[in-house]
Amino acid sequence: MEIDATIHELLEQLQPITLEQMSEIRLMNRTDTKFVTCKEKLVELLKLAQGKYYAQVIDGSKVANYMTTYWDTDDHHFYLEHHNGRAPRQKVRVRTYLDSNVSYLEVKTKNNHGRTKKKRVEVPTQDITGENGNEEFLQGLVHRGMNDIHPTVRNRFHRITLVNYGKTERLTIDFDVQFHNMETARDATTGQLVIIELKRDGNVFSPVLEILRQLRIQPSGFSKYCIGSVMTNHQLKHNMFKQKLVKLSKLSKTNINLK
Repeated sequence: MEIDATIHELLEQLQPITLEQMSEIRLMNRTDTKFVTCKEKLVELLKLAQGKYYAQVIDGSKVANYMTTYWDTDDHHFYLEHHNGRAPRQKVRVRTYLDSNVSYLEVKTKNNHGRTKKKRVEVPTQDITGENGNEEFLQGLVHRGMNDIHPTVRNRFHRITLVNYGKTERLTIDFDVQFHNMETARDATTGQLVIIELKRDGNVFSPVLEILRQLRIQPSGFSKYCIGSVMTNHQLKHNMFKQKLVKLSKLSKTNINLK
């Protein structure tokens, strides 16, 4: 598609930054602000980011490929915690960085103040077991073991990572998100949807916030696990997501609203 070619052209104009150069801004204890938009607005954002942001490069590419599998209980405890607005709340996932074939078992915890902490351990593959300390890792963080949870939704997506020249923040931009539900065997895609996440420690100055305001892109929560679950399992409780699904359907130019 022409718009995808334009995105790649604009990325090539951004100065590169390597993983090694980014090691000082891992932001494992951070505040996250999410924004949802479309590819047309992403093009404008990348134009305005010129001269202000680096683009992460891995093996010569500024677009990385990810795969994530979310795990939940039989009664979808982690999904419902988010749907019902509970805090603190947690998610369990296995994320694979497809370009380097490295996988991590991760537990994300969001507290009452909107701060996110992520704990993770490296695992050989997406198909985790209770061996190599995984059982103890999960029990210590979510008080559940491998026999209590199972894989529910898997996604794949492309990610651009931008770093401001001051190296005080990281901006991830995800697009072409595809879902596969391992309980219902249903698949879903998100069309033109773009998910932006600003990650920083505290409320340090962020150049991209002014860019986002200029483009009239407002903060908007987005959980890949929850939205992917709703799109591929219509039996789940989803009344709190109905309004969001209408908005996402318009942005994505895809009918992702439930009937």
